[in-house]
Amino acid sequence: MDQALSHDTLKKRWRKTILLLAVIAITVTGAAWAVNRIVSPGVTLGEIRVGQVRVGAIDNTINAAGVVIPVREEQLSSPNQSRISKVIAKAGQTVHAGELLMVLDDHTIRLAIDNLREQISQQDIKSQVLTMEMDANLKKIASEIELLELDLQSNKVKLSRYQKLGAIGITSAVDLQAAELAVKRNEVQLRQHKESLTDTRRTTLSNIEAARLQKSIFQKQMELQQRLLEQTQVKAPFDGLLSWMLAEEGASLNTGQLIAKVSELNNFKVEATVSDFYARYLNPGQKVRVEYSGQIMPGEVQTILPEIQNGTVKLIVVLDKANHPSLRHKLRVEVNIITEQKARSLIVENGPAISGKGRQDVYVLEDGRAVKRSVQIGLGDSKMVEILQGAKEGDRLVISDISNLRHLSSFRVSQ
Repeated sequence: MDQALSHDTLKKRWRKTILLLAVIAITVTGAAWAVNRIVSPGVTLGEIRVGQVRVGAIDNTINAAGVVIPVREEQLSSPNQSRISKVIAKAGQTVHAGELLMVLDDHTIRLAIDNLREQISQQDIKSQVLTMEMDANLKKIASEIELLELDLQSNKVKLSRYQKLGAIGITSAVDLQAAELAVKRNEVQLRQHKESLTDTRRTTLSNIEAARLQKSIFQKQMELQQRLLEQTQVKAPFDGLLSWMLAEEGASLNTGQLIAKVSELNNFKVEATVSDFYARYLNPGQKVRVEYSGQIMPGEVQTILPEIQNGTVKLIVVLDKANHPSLRHKLRVEVNIITEQKARSLIVENGPAISGKGRQDVYVLEDGRAVKRSVQIGLGDSKMVEILQGAKEGDRLVISDISNLRHLSSFRVSQ
């Protein structure tokens, strides 16, 4: 006969049934969760960057790489072929205006100065000799003119007497003709001596002037050599930093060879480099933001260099505060050249998910999901971009790199 199961046995079976159902439920739930993860992928909020659309000012900028350079930098060069005689200063040290940096060999210049000094003395002597010779010649000619004038007066008297005697037939025609020729001869000689007097004075004065001109040329050459001699004492042109120096004593130098650079210590500008693609958008006077280590230093484009090298354009940026304490010589900075500005527009933080201007797809957070939406991007810089269409104030956009999810129209975003 069948016997009724005991209460303990029934209780054990019930517990097994409950345990089995619980295991089945957990298994089904886990499987469903896994399937859901596979079918509907997602990310956590901590894995992505989100930017909220808001109203604000926006700038359109061109990004450039910049290097800080001194506002004033002077390059010192060798005045002639020489050699370094003595090095006094060291590169990297602070120098003051007029401070001696190095001494160049001045032997050749001193020889040239001595030679020019002799040439100048010779021209002085030549001028003196010519002056004395002219005075002597002029005196001689003047004396001869005086004698000729006396002879002319005497011959004129004779001619007058012969003319009177000839009129009454006392003298011969030959004597009268001889007297007339003597007067003419004296007149010609007198004219020639007077012309010689003028010519001698003019010629000698011309020679004296040539000697003076030659002396002036030698004096100018002397002044040039004196300046070159001064330049052999290489001195700092102003207070600043000796940023570079050729410090090898005895080294040979060519004329014009660079030997040192002195830069201002506390006044800087920026040399920026940008792709030549943007050359047509650049203009002097454009506002600029120079950024370094989280600090923003405003300025403007001063000069755009006309030459394009290796596909890049260089421009010089002057800063509103040229002596900013963060600036250092050759410091690399980020330069943002502002080409357009809007005071009020819808903006959102820039990020890898946003690719420049124009129509593009982004993901907007809606009730725990990121939903793909087409938006129109306008102005922008490295930090913010303008939303022209497709989003409204308060929308939250995914701005981080989610390229692995780009094929989805939406995905989950959990806390």
